[in-house]
Amino acid sequence: MTPSEKALVPFVSVDHMMQLIHQIGLEPMLRGIADYIEADFHRWELFDKTPRVASHSTEGVIELMPTSDGEVYGFKYVNGHPKNTKEGLQTVTAFGLLADVATGYPVLLSEMTMLTALRTAATSAMVAKHLAPKGSDTMAMIGNGAQSEFQTLAMKAICGLKSVRLYDVDPAATRKCAANLAAHGIEVVSCTSPEEAIQGAQILTTCTADKQYATILSDNMVGSGVHINAIGGDCPGKTELAAGILQRSDIFVEYPPQTRIEGEIQQLDDDHPVIEFWQVVTGQHQGRTSDRQITLFDSVGFAIEDFSALRYVRDQLEQTGLYHALDLLADPDDPRDLFGMLQRAAPN
Repeated sequence: MTPSEKALVPFVSVDHMMQLIHQIGLEPMLRGIADYIEADFHRWELFDKTPRVASHSTEGVIELMPTSDGEVYGFKYVNGHPKNTKEGLQTVTAFGLLADVATGYPVLLSEMTMLTALRTAATSAMVAKHLAPKGSDTMAMIGNGAQSEFQTLAMKAICGLKSVRLYDVDPAATRKCAANLAAHGIEVVSCTSPEEAIQGAQILTTCTADKQYATILSDNMVGSGVHINAIGGDCPGKTELAAGILQRSDIFVEYPPQTRIEGEIQQLDDDHPVIEFWQVVTGQHQGRTSDRQITLFDSVGFAIEDFSALRYVRDQLEQTGLYHALDLLADPDDPRDLFGMLQRAAPN
């Protein structure tokens, strides 16, 4: 039986996502996703918001991240398994969906392993645009895994980054990152310690994977007048920064009920003051207020950012045609006769 139009849902595969990135251009796509995220931060109060639903194990975590703006519903399935790289697997894999609230019908299904890398980097750079010291052009990238190149190029595309200083406990990861960034018009400096990496950097990005309380940056390593982009701490029991840094910083978060469980601030009292970043975007709260201020984006990733990225992808499909029409939904002639549809499909 040939599926009807009502049965078909656009599906963006990994191959189509990569084609889309190359067709648009990586840096223009990062800017485009960042614009969509910022637009949704402007209407933050419209969205359903809930901490992601997480299933933890000793090996990692599997999560569902839902939200809705009242017209469109979206969710992402994502895992985080740091051990996977030792087995030749990705630490993070994901897929996502958008649906029409009025009917409940899906309108987009997409891979999100590649897209999550872009949206995470786009969010970091969009935030840094508001919070980093004026004229910031050098970033320390501590943790040179799968996210590091995307973070660097988003900062270049959105914040004008000119130089990145790389460090990873695994020198092979640094070599990989440096090689990947070599042809992208940015100065790359490979470092042998985190202390060396942060020298002269106005933006400090930490992105490590181990599921443990770690001290990637100790208190005495961080001076005044920097912006810290902490993206590695993203589940209970997993942090990267010494608590003393948090005490000296103005901390900006996506959604406090989630960040207090998963972010760097799980180390602090539940009533420690934080600033919701959407309030900076809308002008309800100041961002950076002085040259000596330490601003910290305690980023754990939130469902609205995935919603924005999926919304961006959906808006590109008509002009690019980079999707498969997936036969995902049953469409009987009579909506009440699903069994009849099954019977008609019986082999002769």
